[in-house]
Amino acid sequence: MPSVSKFIDADLDVLVNDLRLEDAIALTSGAGLWTTHAVPSANIPSIKVSDGPNGIRGNIFFMGSPAKAIPSATALGATWDTELIGDAAAMLLADEAKLRAASVILAPTVNIQRSPLGGRSFECFSEDPHLSGHIASAYIANIQANGIGCCIKHFVGNEMDNDRYAYDSIISPRALREVYLMPFMIAQKNAAPWAYMTAYNRVNGIHMGENPILKDVLRDEWKSDAMIMSDWFGTYSLSESINAGSDLEMPGVGKWRSQELIIRALRSKKITERTIRERAKGVLKLVQKCARGAPEVLEGDGVERTKDSPEDIDLMRRLACQSIVLLKNNDGILPLKSAQLKKVAIIGPNAKARVLSGGGSAALKASYFVSPYEGIVNALPKDVAVSYCEGSQAYLTMPTLDRELINEDGTPGWTGSWYSHIDNNFTLAPTPIKIQPVDETYMLISTSHPPAISKRWTLQLRGFLKPRSTDVAFQFGLTVAGRARLLVDGKLLIDNWSKQTRGESFFGMGTVEERGIFQCKAGVRYEVLLELCNVYGSAGDERDDTIPPVGPCLNLGGAEILDGDKAIRESVELAKAADVAIVVVGLNADWETEGYDRTTLALPGRMDELVSEVLKVNPKTIVVTQSGSAIEMPWEDSAPAIVHAWYLGNATGDAIADVLFGKVNPSGKLSLTFPKRLQDTPSYGHFASQNGKVRYAEDLFVGYKHYENIGLAPLFAFGHGLSYTTFQYSNLELTHPKPSSNAEDFSVTVTLSIKNTGPVPGSETVQIYISLPPSPFGHQHVPKQLKGFTKVRNLDPGESKKVSVVLDKYAVSYWEEGIERWRAEVGEYVVSVAASSVDVRLVDKFYVSREFEWRGL
Repeated sequence: MPSVSKFIDADLDVLVNDLRLEDAIALTSGAGLWTTHAVPSANIPSIKVSDGPNGIRGNIFFMGSPAKAIPSATALGATWDTELIGDAAAMLLADEAKLRAASVILAPTVNIQRSPLGGRSFECFSEDPHLSGHIASAYIANIQANGIGCCIKHFVGNEMDNDRYAYDSIISPRALREVYLMPFMIAQKNAAPWAYMTAYNRVNGIHMGENPILKDVLRDEWKSDAMIMSDWFGTYSLSESINAGSDLEMPGVGKWRSQELIIRALRSKKITERTIRERAKGVLKLVQKCARGAPEVLEGDGVERTKDSPEDIDLMRRLACQSIVLLKNNDGILPLKSAQLKKVAIIGPNAKARVLSGGGSAALKASYFVSPYEGIVNALPKDVAVSYCEGSQAYLTMPTLDRELINEDGTPGWTGSWYSHIDNNFTLAPTPIKIQPVDETYMLISTSHPPAISKRWTLQLRGFLKPRSTDVAFQFGLTVAGRARLLVDGKLLIDNWSKQTRGESFFGMGTVEERGIFQCKAGVRYEVLLELCNVYGSAGDERDDTIPPVGPCLNLGGAEILDGDKAIRESVELAKAADVAIVVVGLNADWETEGYDRTTLALPGRMDELVSEVLKVNPKTIVVTQSGSAIEMPWEDSAPAIVHAWYLGNATGDAIADVLFGKVNPSGKLSLTFPKRLQDTPSYGHFASQNGKVRYAEDLFVGYKHYENIGLAPLFAFGHGLSYTTFQYSNLELTHPKPSSNAEDFSVTVTLSIKNTGPVPGSETVQIYISLPPSPFGHQHVPKQLKGFTKVRNLDPGESKKVSVVLDKYAVSYWEEGIERWRAEVGEYVVSVAASSVDVRLVDKFYVSREFEWRGL
């Protein structure tokens, strides 16, 4: 075993030059799916990485340890609170990483929300690079201060998921610098991430793992010594990626960087041994930082754990509360006064659904979850009559059956039996290798099968569907990477085994969902038997009879078939009879996920109709929306109150209830613009890949900059968010920058007073926007752009506080393509102090009397 203490103090120049060449080669690619190579003879330990956009998922996907799920990145951005993000990063994420034996978190994601259609928009903090960069800086700095590394991603130009391995992001040099590289640049300046992950896509013709940007910008200009790794299976060449500066290919299966191929490249002089050792040293730098930062992780037992201490639960609830945005509140309908309520109707498919986060790498097995329904009911007095109706169904694929299956003795879950095959005809061994309880119906098996099992194997899962209270038609859905079939009460219901249709599930490795309907009698429990084999079924392609590259995957879902007309009628009747109706609608991990993009901003199914019909009959209707990005709201004019709750993780229901009933005064502000319709978005008409190219034709005018530039009113503006109190902005003062051609000398301090002029304590985010002077060179600038912000916390009624924001060279500079430098021109700069991008409260100006230029950070 490597000695971590000896490696911590090793001279890496000496160490890497003394390594055997085969060991240096091994270090440049992963060992398996989630770890780097160890070199015991040189005391070099292996480190483990883990997905972590909204929690540390860990690497045991089948029957793994549950984890904390914090709010999605767009929700974190909506806090506009770097101090709170820092607390969450240190206390929730860094601590959880150590408990899960992970040295590096594959997060944060700081790609820009070009369009709310992006499948992973929920993973990205904002449409604005300044907000995104500073939230990311707080996230990274506080995790790394606790000895755990961050791998910032996806570098760069990765704003959509369809065709993500191939598309070419065509971005102008100025937009690339000012918009898409900027959050990475801010994070590099303020927090110095220990690692960068290259994006799958091309930028201006070259895949990012081979792109000169890695050396020209990240290494030479920004002076980053971070390790550069590929996204999983995001390496498309051998010598090109090595020479471009990509240190680590991930994962270590199906890889380019094998001993044989690298030796051939060395012999043909496509690469040099020196370059191989440089790449190996890049990996060793990261491993050494991790060993120095948290040696107990590398020296521990490797078992994945979690904990939900009272302090953790309180922080997760507080973080979720501060993310929530009060979009609308006519006539002060909120907060609700629970003591005055007798009947409450809770309506909508998201009210009881387990909506934790978006899908893909962000998905995890939550340690606990409070639904909106549970949170609201728990907040109400016991004598309040609560009614509920689903109203509409919201899923794209059938919801998992985790809470619907029971064992013979009535306990939750089902039983798994692992069988080896005794031939290639899928003949099972007479007895299973292992029998174990299983509490999941969504499974990523990966390498979690018994070690002694045959190369081809079958897992049989047996349980019972919970009895229904009435006769119902129950629909099952089965998706698989591998092959599977479902039998209910001994009868084959779904065959996703003998003949398959390839689909987009499981990162493009799985099938489309096959469905089957079973008629359930009231009070009867039915046996459910599922057979999963780790070999693809026949679809007439190259996958037939092969094993999925990252192991088999399975999702068995199901739900009672809903009569849509009847459900809406029932919802309307419940709303009519209630003092207040709370309608909870939105998206989920089906609709917002890694692997593909949305095609519409409309809510799925008949949710918009449901909301409209309820609003017609109860003027005291509160609409709670859940999504990681923008949605259309055709019923907005009729809704007296709208609360946007994003994806809030474990504490979802408690946080929503805290805001609805006034236990917490909302202070979230939108981290992205909500358009009135899809056609209004900046990238409409050129968002998608066309013949492999994605043209960023909106250029600099992303998000609110687009709406202001063309004078188009959004549904809800960037930075918008209401409170249960009001705030007065006054006494704006600016310091004057001193004349200097040195960019580091530039500084303007913006000072103002914020007063709580309302009835309850509250917090307010002050936003500073800058408008550049007209360019003498004819360069077009955006009307104004966010260049500073600060959160004023917990002002009591009548209390006033003076706040200051310092503007540096970033606030006045633009990228001059002709000279490939940042430039600040002589002229008058307008400072807009605002409560949102469209709600400017105070305006002043300062003058830059001497032009300056700069490069680097």
